[in-house]
Amino acid sequence: MDTNEKSNISQEELEKSKNIIGKLWTYYTGKIVGQKNLGMSLLISIIANGHILLESVPGLAKTTAAKVITDAVAGKFSRIQCTPDLLPSDIIGTQMFNYATNNFEIKLGPVYANFVLLDEINRSSAKTQSAMLEAMQEHQTSIGGYIYKMPDIFIVIATQNPIEQEGTYLLSEAQLDRFLIKEKLEYPTVEEEMEILRRMEDGTLDKTEQILSIQDIKFLQEICKKVYIDESIKKYIVEIINATRNADKFISQDLAKYITTGASTRGTIAFMDAAKATALIRGRNYVIPDDVKSIRYDILRHRIALNYTAIADSVKVETIIDAIIGAIKTP
Repeated sequence: MDTNEKSNISQEELEKSKNIIGKLWTYYTGKIVGQKNLGMSLLISIIANGHILLESVPGLAKTTAAKVITDAVAGKFSRIQCTPDLLPSDIIGTQMFNYATNNFEIKLGPVYANFVLLDEINRSSAKTQSAMLEAMQEHQTSIGGYIYKMPDIFIVIATQNPIEQEGTYLLSEAQLDRFLIKEKLEYPTVEEEMEILRRMEDGTLDKTEQILSIQDIKFLQEICKKVYIDESIKKYIVEIINATRNADKFISQDLAKYITTGASTRGTIAFMDAAKATALIRGRNYVIPDDVKSIRYDILRHRIALNYTAIADSVKVETIIDAIIGAIKTP
């Protein structure tokens, strides 16, 4: 029995998923110039129903990309500008006294949306960052003793600026682990920046339209769960994660000495979910090893903690990830 026969996805469902993904990708590339890795990461996050952390300097279309995806599916979009004085109640909501009714009423915050952009999340205090943990992990929040559920489609797109450290708070390992993937954005090429100016002039970037619906995203998420992943590839993922925790047994001591902690079990689950989403994006109903390898940076770069020696020696986490992947036998 081949991999296609082992999958629970029918050919009709697979074709429908290809059509939805194709429309979403075409719309994205029509609005965003370059930033293909960002587009791929956003697609993976949406299909796997996970959160995404974006790292880049300001002005590289992070907000625009999030808004484009939201407009395409007619979802609800919220943008929260994180500042040091931002309070948890500013995000999740609070109880307010209504003098007309002489009762307390709940005013929900902007976090109750399909796509929530947390701009410069590392500028908010640790207390405010922690207010997002329940929402991101449990898809619910508590206000005044009552539970408020998030929408079925709930994706947090958080950004952080790596070049400014004054007035910022490092995200804790617990919060970082809640993000399915972390993507780093690069500056556009000269040609891409020229194209951006052309599209600004002709108004292409100002035109928005609904090409899909939230129901289409729900369909993709349900199909993603049914993507077949062989036991050998599951073991491959587990071995990679295990190698991050015991690096000195798999890679050279020169690199292993830079690692303080490896990836958690949540990282293992994220690897599998993201690999399934990647396979679906590539038009398959089963996962292959290349799907796992292609998302190695996105899954592991925020889950492998490096020490200060690594910073002093200018050692990048991607170099260590490549060494780990190279040390594990591909099934």
